Amino acid sequence: MKNIKLLAFLLLFSSVFGVSAQSIMGSANDFPKTIVLEGSVLQRNYQLIIENNPEKKAALQSLLGKADKILKEATLYSVMHKKQVPTSGDKHDYMSTGPYWWPDPTKPDGLPYIRKDGLRNPEYFEITDSQEMDKVEDDAEIMALAYYFTKEEKYANWASKIIKTWFLNSETKQNPNLNFGQAIPGLNTGRGIGLIETRGLYRVIDAAILIQGSNNWSKDDHLALKKWFSDFLTWLTESPIGKDEADEHNNHGTHYSVQAISYGIFTDRPDIAVAEIETFKNRLESQLKPDGSQPFELVRTKSWNYANMNLDGYFIAARLAENSQIDLWNYQTKEGKNIKSAVEWLIPYIKKEKKWEYEQIQNIGFGETVRILKIASKKYSNPDYDALAKKIDLKTYQLDSNQLTF
Repeated sequence: MKNIKLLAFLLLFSSVFGVSAQSIMGSANDFPKTIVLEGSVLQRNYQLIIENNPEKKAALQSLLGKADKILKEATLYSVMHKKQVPTSGDKHDYMSTGPYWWPDPTKPDGLPYIRKDGLRNPEYFEITDSQEMDKVEDDAEIMALAYYFTKEEKYANWASKIIKTWFLNSETKQNPNLNFGQAIPGLNTGRGIGLIETRGLYRVIDAAILIQGSNNWSKDDHLALKKWFSDFLTWLTESPIGKDEADEHNNHGTHYSVQAISYGIFTDRPDIAVAEIETFKNRLESQLKPDGSQPFELVRTKSWNYANMNLDGYFIAARLAENSQIDLWNYQTKEGKNIKSAVEWLIPYIKKEKKWEYEQIQNIGFGETVRILKIASKKYSNPDYDALAKKIDLKTYQLDSNQLTF
């Protein structure tokens, strides 16, 4: 926080002595070139904190509370922590089992497993790679944002350790493939569907970009991370498992696009990114009905979750496309299908003007919904979306550290 107080003093100094505040804080275009988080928004919120905006200061305190807790726990994650070894014999290979697959009670050995959509088999958690990767994404992003808003090296230092442990250090890193993701016992050792578990890796990319100015993240570190993602992108686009996922027509296809676009941008492969953006346009055509409903998600046993998850993927893809100067927010297919219609279709259910009549075997949650509404409010210049997000849970909305990214 010392840096925040110092900058506040400098701004006061500038007002008294006529020094340009912009010269102190950087030019309007001097913001982090993150690929999903919006650098210009981060810069604006940084200035609002310095100007003592109460909402943003509260969000910063929430963020730093999370960051300090991570520092106190001091836990690093690695694929090497799992007890199991994939059939490759290399523990550096990521592995998991299909969460909705269970032993067949009619077979003495339970094999092959059978599918129970939406019912998570506790055995899934016995392999720790998926859970630890989620923590890598969460912790790296939190620490990198804490560094950006405070410039305190302790946060960048830990973000760097998190990223290096999972991706770069020879003793602990993951191999750049997902050959053994969401295996089905008795049927296979890995599936394309396993790629849904890496859908959030763009957060690690943004975290690395945010700590680039730190003493704890060198140019060589950044290049090494780019190399890892370049190798992973090659595997994603050329391996049989990667190609299998690319052909999926529901949220799996959406989040495949998110990954191919984000890795293409980060590794300086705009050809791959732009080509996948065009593929994503075709996904909108096939995944949406003219009214904005998502039929492939609505047939699931957790239809609300999947409709929101898929729409969240649309939003991430649209934000990524901005890096290539392509507007997906307002893009319409030949049949007039578009992302905004998918938002509008959900609104009566969010407002409880309509009852959710699709299968939903667990309670409806609004975490992704609030994020979608916040972003939609900005992208479609509609404050009603933001007002609805606040109405869902005002306290959480106000204190959420994610307020710093909107």
